[in-house]
Amino acid sequence: MTDQNGAVASKKMKPGLKLSGQVDPAIAEQLAEQARSEGVDLVGPGGLLGELTKQVLEAGLEIEMDDHLGYEKHAGEGRDGGNSRNGTRSKTVITEVGPVEIDAPRDRDGSFEPKTIKKRQRRLHGVDSMVISLCAKGLTTGEVQAHLAETYGTDVSRETISKITDAVLEEMSEWLNRPLDRVYPVVFIDAIVVKVRDGQVTNRPFYAAIGVTIDGKRDTLGIWAGSGGEGAKFWLQVLTDIKNRGTEDVCMVVCDGLKGLPDAIETTWPRAVTQTCVIHLIRNTFRLASRRDWDTMAKDLRPVYTAVNEAQAKERLAEFHAKWGDAYPAIKGLWENAWTEFVPFLDYSPEIRRVIYSTNSIESLHARFRRATRARGHFPNEQAAMKCLYLVVRSLDPTGSGQERWMNRWKPALNAFAITFEGRLF
Repeated sequence: MTDQNGAVASKKMKPGLKLSGQVDPAIAEQLAEQARSEGVDLVGPGGLLGELTKQVLEAGLEIEMDDHLGYEKHAGEGRDGGNSRNGTRSKTVITEVGPVEIDAPRDRDGSFEPKTIKKRQRRLHGVDSMVISLCAKGLTTGEVQAHLAETYGTDVSRETISKITDAVLEEMSEWLNRPLDRVYPVVFIDAIVVKVRDGQVTNRPFYAAIGVTIDGKRDTLGIWAGSGGEGAKFWLQVLTDIKNRGTEDVCMVVCDGLKGLPDAIETTWPRAVTQTCVIHLIRNTFRLASRRDWDTMAKDLRPVYTAVNEAQAKERLAEFHAKWGDAYPAIKGLWENAWTEFVPFLDYSPEIRRVIYSTNSIESLHARFRRATRARGHFPNEQAAMKCLYLVVRSLDPTGSGQERWMNRWKPALNAFAITFEGRLF
């Protein structure tokens, strides 16, 4: 509400009254016009939204004090010698619209424990969420500090920013050990290399797995920190951990062509089909060829992975080698070595092929990982790297719209999986 001078007048809310979340357009327009005419910024020190936030917070504290004492301010009950108001104490609170100085009410015996702004609380929870979101997008603590100072006029130290993100460590531990679904139609696995200082800066593999649930949702099953280079032996530990958390069966595991990985998958889930990522195979083919030939080679390879069966695929691949074998002899060996893990792809219907054609879902996750880790150069320890990667996972698809889009295309594939792997999904 506003007074006759157009200034914002505070109005105390009754205990238990909730805001509808809607603002009267006329009031919003009046506030905007006032800010424009007076040259007042919306956010930052002295901003209009900061003043409104101050009034709302102080009003909330006064309501809580009324409830605590059992009477309103200036009421006669405060003169009976019992506990009563004892003035206010000023403190600065960091909010989403910048630093706000509030006058927090006090009582004589110090028993008042407010919920609106707790004692010794210096930040609203929204600020913590903002910091975590910025870190998940790849900003370093220094960049987050500079962003808050430039945009909101708020001075938050790098140490504070690091402590804010440390608050997710317990949540991360619970996430890494949570129970998983009994069965996944498809699991995509891959590793990413991150620089970590362990005495000296070294390249460390971090393993990730994404499971497609029966409902068609993509679930990041976990992140595992390895040592040395990516190896099938550590992948066996990763897959065993997934199994120990409740996943009894997986129909298909889509991965790159790492030597020994099919054996690790078979050891964990004997009935699982190991499928080499077709996109990985094509990309590796292009790496052995000159860029000027890529477009033509892509057209010549398409009949191989769209063939109706293995026999037809072999014929098309022979034609491909006849055309390109002399110029790029190493490509023939590449396909021969990957053939055993490639051919399962040809046994399935187009609906299943579309799901397992590539590891795009996990490659998309790794692209976000790289964006978040690239700015940092290297991490001081393994936990810092894990925290960064977890924040990325935590920030993915917050509205769920991406999952819904995939689910719309999932039902035909689910029917194909249910028929192909009869009795294993339900």
